[in-house]
Amino acid sequence: MKKIFVAISLIFLVATSCSKDSDEELGGVVKANNKKTLGTSAHDLLSEDKFDSMLLEVVYVEGFEPSATAINNFVTFLNTRIYKTAGINVVKRAIPSPGNETYTNAQIVAIEDANRQHYNTGSEIAVWAFFADGKSASDTDTAVVLGTAYRNTSFVIYENTVRKLSNSPFKPSRTVLETTVINHEFGHILGLTNAGTALQSDHEDPDHKRHCKVSTCLMYWESESGNVLGGVVPQLDAQCIADLRANGGK
Repeated sequence: MKKIFVAISLIFLVATSCSKDSDEELGGVVKANNKKTLGTSAHDLLSEDKFDSMLLEVVYVEGFEPSATAINNFVTFLNTRIYKTAGINVVKRAIPSPGNETYTNAQIVAIEDANRQHYNTGSEIAVWAFFADGKSASDTDTAVVLGTAYRNTSFVIYENTVRKLSNSPFKPSRTVLETTVINHEFGHILGLTNAGTALQSDHEDPDHKRHCKVSTCLMYWESESGNVLGGVVPQLDAQCIADLRANGGK
């Protein structure tokens, strides 16, 4: 059986725009604020020092919409860990397939740049979530990637792969697997583990950096951890929660 794991991809993006207009829309929306290194917006997402609401832009390839239950579970996860008293607004839409069987990180970034509509405005922070119809180019014969967090407010879920590895005998429920991968990737955007939110204790896995070494934790490197196969979404362990609280979260 292939191992199922959720990968973190640390893409250090360098601004290459030639003019202010290339990174700014009308109305003073600066796109560059949502194109920073993974983990750099952890405090802004966790606290409401600057932003008291969140807009979650869920974009999926036609035919690969995530389940409504998984998105609702994600919003519940957010409300449990972040301060956004003005609320979390979810907007969803489909786009045509880019026509790729596999996706590199660079292609995922390009799809976001071409299709993202919502950026930080006023007191609202915006997050981009893309659900792809192909697999990661990093997949191997023995392991597959289910999701990648790659910018300060951006992540991708390989929905086609999630579907192939769920809802059949000896495989987890699709909703449970979707929820687990979405929550895990957003955990990286919140700076876990040691990816922008400082460690309050020694719990980073030395063999799988930016992941928690507690095997039952949501931030463990394998999504088979905890009770996924038994129908339960793994939760953050006490050490990860302590990290988030120290950085402004609940």
